[in-house]
Amino acid sequence: MVRINLKKLISKIDLRAVVEGAIAALDTPISIRNVEGDILVGKETNIPSNTYPIYLNGEAIGYVTGNEKAAFIADTIAYAASADFDKRILAVDTLDKYEEVNFLYDFSGKIAAALGVSEVCQLVVTEAKKLIDATNVSVMLLNIKTGKLEVISARGKEYNRKTEIGPNIGIAGHVLVSGNAEIVNDVQSDRRYVPGENEISSLICAPLTTQNGTIGVINLSNSEPVHYTSQDLKLFTALAAQAAAAIENAILHENKLKEERIKNNLERYLSPQVVQAAIEAKGDISLNPTKRNLTILFSDIRDFTTKCEELPAETIVMYLNEYFTQMVDVIFSQQGTVNKFVGDMIVAMFGAPSEVVDREKRAIETAIDMQRRIERMSIPWIRDNFLTGIGISSGEVVVGNIGSPRHMDYTAVGDVVNIAARLQSLAKGRQILVSDSVYCATKDLFEFREIGSVIVKGKKQAVTTFEVIYQ
Repeated sequence: MVRINLKKLISKIDLRAVVEGAIAALDTPISIRNVEGDILVGKETNIPSNTYPIYLNGEAIGYVTGNEKAAFIADTIAYAASADFDKRILAVDTLDKYEEVNFLYDFSGKIAAALGVSEVCQLVVTEAKKLIDATNVSVMLLNIKTGKLEVISARGKEYNRKTEIGPNIGIAGHVLVSGNAEIVNDVQSDRRYVPGENEISSLICAPLTTQNGTIGVINLSNSEPVHYTSQDLKLFTALAAQAAAAIENAILHENKLKEERIKNNLERYLSPQVVQAAIEAKGDISLNPTKRNLTILFSDIRDFTTKCEELPAETIVMYLNEYFTQMVDVIFSQQGTVNKFVGDMIVAMFGAPSEVVDREKRAIETAIDMQRRIERMSIPWIRDNFLTGIGISSGEVVVGNIGSPRHMDYTAVGDVVNIAARLQSLAKGRQILVSDSVYCATKDLFEFREIGSVIVKGKKQAVTTFEVIYQ
């Protein structure tokens, strides 16, 4: 609080000269005293006199004693005191603003370096307590699932991490709904107040508001009577605005990391295209069965059961995992979707869940690359024993989620799938067989040898079959 010392004020050269000149010009005994009665100018006299207060903002800071002419001296000093007071107020206000701006600048730097929601909230609590006198500070965020405010970070005994407050419940709940910061300097008489572990006397509550709405509140309170001012509220609101932006960014960052973890885990079991379709789906995941033109690829290792008897089970599993890793990389590189693994067999689709241009061409390129990858694998036993036969067919199928409500498989059903499976079973090691539909779509792109009509189990009509010639 700014105070004026009358002795120091009068001792200033310019005012001292004015006062002494006025006393000399008035030619009458005059004395100037402070509020304690100490004489600062002049001396005691026995001459009858009057006393004139020197007022500053309605409060006497000293007295001038003398005849009626002394009133002029009192007014002159009062004017000088008021001018000096205004200068001091301006200086203090400027300094306060500098300190506030400097604090908020430093705070923004610190909070920008914090990533996690808990870390950001803890920093907000710590810095808020430095900014404004308080015994308790807490940050409460709105839990979307429960619809209640939950304490994320707090300092002081008033707040418990398990505390939950709903909208329009308690002062914090009302601030959450209104979106307006509040000062309550008599908390106990406020009907909205919900008592906590300790009683509090005064508080400030500000909403944490972002462009997407209010995500929580920040509370600052004192167990002793404190008169929080509009300036405190203004500064606290500025801090809350920065805190809200930082908390929202931290939430988005954590959600992104969580989504990436989920996506990475899902991609160990599902094709990236299926995972991406599920993530981007609005509301409930919708991959409902629908008719669609697809290209289906079946690949299977010849005599795999017999080969398994030659090596320990753990070695076979290790080799199989290496084989699958290489084959899946090839399928994904051609925008294919791995439908399933059945033992050593791989089923892949081209054209679902996302459309694929030239799906027949990509399926054949995938099959050729799969065969060549096996020949280049670093493990000699795999190169010599993993001889795969591949069958490819294309046409209209029903594709989508098929199964029970508790477990679904994203798969395709139809004659095209059955034909591809039968062609695979007929193919010899390192051989690629395709149906007439695949041949017609790619006959100008690859070299083929016609095998002839093949009777496929479950179909009355024979299927014209072609072998892909590759080096």
